[in-house]
Amino acid sequence: MIREVIFYETDAGHSPVEEFLDTLSTKQALKTAWVINLVEDMGVVPAQYFQKMRSTDDLWEIRVKVAGNIFRFLGFFDGQKLVVLSHAFQKKTQKTPRQAIRLAEERKRDYFRRNKK
Repeated sequence: MIREVIFYETDAGHSPVEEFLDTLSTKQALKTAWVINLVEDMGVVPAQYFQKMRSTDDLWEIRVKVAGNIFRFLGFFDGQKLVVLSHAFQKKTQKTPRQAIRLAEERKRDYFRRNKK
């Protein structure tokens, strides 16, 4: 195993990314699972699928494109191997919405606050 991808959960046990995945069609969900598996299994993932985001608090994005629909999964690393996806949305504009970035960064802070070892 090269990396492990998990989904952020709120204090109440909700997973915003899982809830987003539940809204996708079967085809969209299958492509998303395929891309997430790439991120887990490949040492160097092509930038079209996985890329560090500029001007953020060390966020990364997983990029999924299915038949004209573009989905983004924002997350962060916990250590070297664990990727925590904290936010997901359908991308409709050229730039990633600032609100999406803020939400992902807020969830990152919450994750580390609650998961201090």
